[in-house]
Amino acid sequence: MKDNLKSIRHDWTKDELLGIYNKPLLTLVFEAAAVHRQWHPAEEVQLSTLLSVKTGGCPEDCSYCGQAARYHTDIEVQALLPTATVVAHAKRAKDSGSTRFCMAAAWREVRDNRDFDRIIEMVKEVNALGLEVCCTLGMLTESQARRLQEAGLYAYNHNLDTSEEYYDEIISTRTFDNRVKTITNVRNAGITVCSGGIIGLGESKTDRIAMLCTLASMEKHPESVPINALARVKGTPLENNPKVDIWDMVRMIATARIAMPASMVRLSAGRLEMDEVEQAWCFMAGANSIFTGERERLLVTPNPSISDDLDMLARLGLKPMGKGW
Repeated sequence: MKDNLKSIRHDWTKDELLGIYNKPLLTLVFEAAAVHRQWHPAEEVQLSTLLSVKTGGCPEDCSYCGQAARYHTDIEVQALLPTATVVAHAKRAKDSGSTRFCMAAAWREVRDNRDFDRIIEMVKEVNALGLEVCCTLGMLTESQARRLQEAGLYAYNHNLDTSEEYYDEIISTRTFDNRVKTITNVRNAGITVCSGGIIGLGESKTDRIAMLCTLASMEKHPESVPINALARVKGTPLENNPKVDIWDMVRMIATARIAMPASMVRLSAGRLEMDEVEQAWCFMAGANSIFTGERERLLVTPNPSISDDLDMLARLGLKPMGKGW
């Protein structure tokens, strides 16, 4: 499957990807499904659990995020969780079928302090459980990334969010280049990359393709590519944006699958607003990973429960990856 590296391209153009995105829908899904089956077991879906280990109070101004301190949302600020609490969540996630456990902190950037030391300890303990350990902590330097790698971190999530051209419409407190630099630091430290974007921010179709083109043109594609539908949080500037159309999600997933065939394509935020049929289309288009969890939350927004997800996968003839179900 993954040994035919000649089939991976890193020289995609925006026009090529836009042509793929705009294909007749059934043709696009058929082609993406064929690529998916060449590179991945078609019946397997990776279950990943995302836990907010430090919630709210972020100084950034990301227009979609309820954790930004400047917006008036009903999200409660929560200090960094105790390590034992995080490990307990990780154990339950593993027992429920998750093979990846991601810890998120609402920081603008990693600082070399006691909180980072505690994150390092969390990484070590979750790694010892045999899970793929992932973190999303904001910007970080290469030396900080190396500390995480030495502790056993498997992946680091740092989404581009949107295109370079549209980026300033969504965030002013850091630049698009800041995000790319963090991804480079992660890659240089020997950690796998998890990076994708959000649709429904008010961006154009061209912006969506430009974001995918940035990822697909990297010397090494992100090993994981989350495709998020905007979760509209009351109190944020984007709370009144329209719900993302399911066919836009399917087209994004299918295009990502064709452009980055070896990557895990993760159906991420927004699943609670999708019914089972809509999610099935996303799996057919090449999604092979989802976020799930005991708390029925994806950071600070609602998410389906693990039992609902397992029931859905069973009805669709899918199974959790790496669990032997």
